[in-house]
Amino acid sequence: MTSETTARSVLLVGPRPASGSLPADLEADRFKVLLAADPDEVRGALRSSCPSAVIIDLDMPSSGGLEAVGLIRDGGPEEPWDSAMPVLGVSGSREPHRVVRALERGADEVVGTPFAYVEILARLRALMRRAEGEWSAGMLRVGMLAIDRRSRRVTMAGEPMSLSAKEMGLLTALARDPRRVVSKHELLRDVWGYVSPGRTRTVDSHASRLRRKLHEASGGERYIVNVWGLGYRLLGDDA
Repeated sequence: MTSETTARSVLLVGPRPASGSLPADLEADRFKVLLAADPDEVRGALRSSCPSAVIIDLDMPSSGGLEAVGLIRDGGPEEPWDSAMPVLGVSGSREPHRVVRALERGADEVVGTPFAYVEILARLRALMRRAEGEWSAGMLRVGMLAIDRRSRRVTMAGEPMSLSAKEMGLLTALARDPRRVVSKHELLRDVWGYVSPGRTRTVDSHASRLRRKLHEASGGERYIVNVWGLGYRLLGDDA
């Protein structure tokens, strides 16, 4: 998505972000503002406009805010939008578990209401800068490894690799921040779409196969580190 309009578009979801002066303030700062009242409208807006950031009212009735976050994050390769786009939640609740639920579902940050526009703008710009840095020109590079998210093509030292859809999803989730430990719960949620996974070896088996492929393709480099009791990260301490 290289056009200025797409790169600067923000989807506002729910009554709170769409009301007041927020849409006009964002437009004054040269954002294209899109509106959606509920998760159904979110899906349509994502498919038609592919915004690069979303602000969601997490206090929508019937957990509509969390549903909207999940809809964005669960977007698969057949959907046109970037499931890793920045998502900023707003909520009047001060209860920690409400914020934790939103973050676990996939929100990048949660801002309390009432909020000041300058805070929303600063956080939005910071999230977008981070996303643009991670996915410069649609590419993510970690050492000899290159991931093209648009073509879903992975190369190691310029040589193409053959990965399954889930291996690609797992690699992408780890490569966004290659030294951060990503929990199995996060991976099951973001890659497989499990909300309440229970006990499963799905992540471990896929991580093991992906580790072997990366090891062979790189000529023995160490990728996919299992941090016992926590989760996985792409690079080890010696990388």
